[in-house]
Amino acid sequence: MVEDLLKEMTPKMEAALQNLREELSRIRTGRANPAILDGLSVMVYGSNMAIKEIASVTVPDASQIFIKPWDKNVIGMIETAIRNSELGLSPINDGVGVRLILPQMTEERRKEIVQMAKKYGDQAKISLRNVRGDVWGKVQNGVKTKEATEDDRDWAEKELNTAITEMNKKVDEIVAEKEREILTI
Repeated sequence: MVEDLLKEMTPKMEAALQNLREELSRIRTGRANPAILDGLSVMVYGSNMAIKEIASVTVPDASQIFIKPWDKNVIGMIETAIRNSELGLSPINDGVGVRLILPQMTEERRKEIVQMAKKYGDQAKISLRNVRGDVWGKVQNGVKTKEATEDDRDWAEKELNTAITEMNKKVDEIVAEKEREILTI
């Protein structure tokens, strides 16, 4: 029983790490990255669609993103969606597509973004602790119902503590890598 619970825990913890990586990929680092558009949807054809579903997104150089829709009639809608988003970018409609020029970030802005990355890291650690807490609760319940022994509980506690320590180190490494990326000019 305890081994099964620990096996179920690993994919959940890996999912928390993957979610952290996805969140961090959306953070602007000073270099153009199409992932900053991932959370953005455009109202076209009567429904909300992701930009990558209606256009090709390319990065012609380090400070620019070019969005070329497959239907030129939606250029204005893409432009409006970007302008109304929290990205803080001014889209340029050139008739063929939408250009996003990413301004150089100030040191102050970089530090703010690093704090945001650390906040995502803290949220990932909370998710990991929640997974650990769920498994620990099931282990203790198993001891109460005689499905597991106290030795199983002690072993599970060591394994859980080892797993959470290991995963927290991975979170710290992921956040530190993103921090280096953000602070690199």
